[in-house]
Amino acid sequence: MKKESDLESALSRNHRWIVNNQIKYIILRYPGQVVPVKFLQKKFKTLDLQGKALNWLKKYPCCFEVYFEDDKYYCRLTKRMMFLVEEEEAIKDMQEPVFVERLAKLLMMSLNHRLNVVKLNEIKRNFGFPDDYLIRIVPKYSDLFRVVNYSGRRNSMEIELVSWKPDLAVTKIEASAQKQGSQPCFSCSLPSTWVKSWEKFHKFNAAPYISPYLDPRGLTEGSEELEKRNVGLLHEFLSLTLWKKASILKLGHFRREFGLPEKLNVLLLKHPGIFYVSNKYQIYTVLLREGYSGSELIDKDPLVVVKDKFGELMQEGLHEYNRRHHLANLEKKKKDMVLARLDKSKVRSSEIFDNDDQGDKLGGLFDPEERKRFYKILFDDTAP
Repeated sequence: MKKESDLESALSRNHRWIVNNQIKYIILRYPGQVVPVKFLQKKFKTLDLQGKALNWLKKYPCCFEVYFEDDKYYCRLTKRMMFLVEEEEAIKDMQEPVFVERLAKLLMMSLNHRLNVVKLNEIKRNFGFPDDYLIRIVPKYSDLFRVVNYSGRRNSMEIELVSWKPDLAVTKIEASAQKQGSQPCFSCSLPSTWVKSWEKFHKFNAAPYISPYLDPRGLTEGSEELEKRNVGLLHEFLSLTLWKKASILKLGHFRREFGLPEKLNVLLLKHPGIFYVSNKYQIYTVLLREGYSGSELIDKDPLVVVKDKFGELMQEGLHEYNRRHHLANLEKKKKDMVLARLDKSKVRSSEIFDNDDQGDKLGGLFDPEERKRFYKILFDDTAP
């Protein structure tokens, strides 16, 4: 897929945020919320980072406070970061009904109306779910969810939908069509010059829309109807995420649960007007095109708003770090220039001294023979 600078920029900005957000969670979970930098260094591989953790942390002084004690470097969150953490937790409490709806919708789209807990934990932050959603939300809404383990294996625990909610079985596309009084259909955001892609899109969009909340097991394998349903499911899945994007690898983990094709990337690349696929940072990611205007999200969830503040704090710290680094480099250059001038003056002095020595050797007053001649002339009365 041809790279688009705006969407690539959105992913680039998001990558730094994701890494620092993971560091934030590591610090918050550590006893006393103070982490040895050596411990973070060990975690760098899982964060897809290279280099020294200390150097990375120092780039964001507004977010992370690094200090030296007992011959070790330690890191904790700054006061401004802690204020954002408290604000984020308050929003999560307020957003609980939204999380309940999102989880219910995911279960309603799955073939057996249940999803593996381990797999859900991998994508929980895509939807804004709190870390303790399994004990905070699921038991609280026993009329909607329950935890089951039909196989008895430790990693087979699942969340199952208890009751179907018809009012939730409405996709974003269907809700938008109802407001406009039109038939549900996909939107396409491609340059007008992509003639062939537009033709394929119009042909695909002309077929009736199939809701991902309907049971697809009656649809024929390889049929246009099944493809329409799968595209609809991916569209709805991405619409439920905070940033309207997801890792294709993690999406593939739910292939069986959602009845998706084995070659998921092929399906996504087949519809470039709806999805944008990127391999930035060697991670295949799919973005929902209609969720973005340039490099900015169109509809921002309250959690995204507070997380944007975190991003602004990161940028502020990074700007301060770069400014200090720039001033330090200027100071170093000045010192180097002064030292270079001193070296030149030393060389000149040395050359003058060498020339004086050379003159003496050629017959100055310090030459023994020249001295004899001088004194003879001075004290000899017969001299002319």
